[in-house]
Amino acid sequence: MLADRDQPVVLFAMDWCEFCWSARKFFKQLGVSYRSVDLDSVPYQEGGLGGAIRDVLEARLGTRNIPQIFIAGQPIGGCTDLFKAYEDGSLLQLLESNDVDYNRSIQLETTTLLPM
Repeated sequence: MLADRDQPVVLFAMDWCEFCWSARKFFKQLGVSYRSVDLDSVPYQEGGLGGAIRDVLEARLGTRNIPQIFIAGQPIGGCTDLFKAYEDGSLLQLLESNDVDYNRSIQLETTTLLPM
């Protein structure tokens, strides 16, 4: 499931991925609740489920890059795509149009969230 009414923001990630960490920090600082599907975690490794999900993401999106972020079922892309959408204002419009709560008083400098 890519989104539901209770959790429209979904992050397909890996526990060890620094760009996934950056996306998580971004959402936390912005106050956005999200669901993280950590494809390398134990529940998703059983029976190869994490790999199968990653294969489906690649077939749908044309990339194996992680993270892959969806808002209300709409693919945003990876971490740098998320940050670009924030910077050009399209991310906040998408959050608002899908009634996703976030801290409107925060102004983030996304470059400080990227891995060094």
